[in-house]
Parts: sequence; C-alpha cells; structure tokens
Amino acid sequence: MKIGVMGAKGSFSEEAGRVYAMKEGIQKPEICYLISAENVLTALEAGEIDLGVFPIENSNGGIVLEAVHAMAGHRFAIKKLFDIEVHHNLLVAPGVNATEIEKITSHDQALKQCRMYLKRRWPEVEVEVYVDTAKAAEDIANGTLPRTTAAIAARPAAELYGLEILEESIQDLKWNYTTFIAAERI
Repeated sequence: MKIGVMGAKGSFSEEAGRVYAMKEGIQKPEICYLISAENVLTALEAGEIDLGVFPIENSNGGIVLEAVHAMAGHRFAIKKLFDIEVHHNLLVAPGVNATEIEKITSHDQALKQCRMYLKRRWPEVEVEVYVDTAKAAEDIANGTLPRTTAAIAARPAAELYGLEILEESIQDLKWNYTTFIAAERI
C-alpha cells in the first residue's frame, strides 16, 4: 500500500503514516513524501497513492490552515481521524552552539506550538516559516540553509540528517497532540 504523507522523511506526518499502518495491520507500507497537503490530495485523486495522511489540528497550534485550504479543492473520503503525541526539538548542525544561531525555521504549525518558548528563549533571533519541519532539518544538513539556522523538528529528523538536538521537547504544552486524517479516494 502506498501512503502519501504531508512531509519529508523524518516528519511527524511520516510517523503518523507509520502509526496508522501499524494500527490497521498494513504490512510494509510504501511511504511517499509529498511535503504538502495539496500534493497529498492531488496524488490521491490521481490514483498515485492509496491513502493520504496529513494533519488537520493540533491541541496547541489549532487548525492546520494549509490542510483546510487543500481539502477545499479536492474530493476524498475521511477513512479515519487519529492522534499522535508530538514533541518538538531544536535541531542544529553538528558543533553549532546557541550563541551562533541567527535564525530558527520550521513549518508554521510547529512554530505556533512553540511560540511562547521562542519568545522566552530566543527573543532576538529571526523566526521563519518553512515548508516542512523535516525538510528544514534536511536543508540545514545539506547546506541549502546556513549552518547558523536551527530547525524545530522531530527526533527522527535529527537522527536521519545527522543534526544535534540542542533542546528537547520545546513545545509550549507538555501534552501536545496532533489530529491526522487518513484520506481515501471516493
């Protein structure tokens, strides 16, 4: 089964896709990293994937607007709504310390979930929205983003892209859950 997710390798959406597959007894799903909800729903309608997984709401950050906008333009059925716990981490290139960070980037939803942390801990650092949490981590690792940029992303992204976790569980709420949609073709 091909499961398209709204994120890059190492994203929370990938985790959600794998959690869904495990709970539903889907053996060895093929995860397709489609980055955006628009790409997921377009691929689903075109028959390029069997199932789409993307976030719709977070207990702290609220509605995922990107997903709502994409949903408005596509026909699909909601097969299941499910939650996963989300722990954000501040990731940096190897050897980068806190005093060197000039910018922090991540998906808009992750930034919303960490907004008080960012105001309290990094008031002087530029914060910038990025297309995806894991894509930000990947782009720090491959040099697309400067070494002085930090990303807010999942622990698997740090491990996958060889980044260091500068600070763990930086989300504003200890209990931080995101609701995902498992979507299928109509």
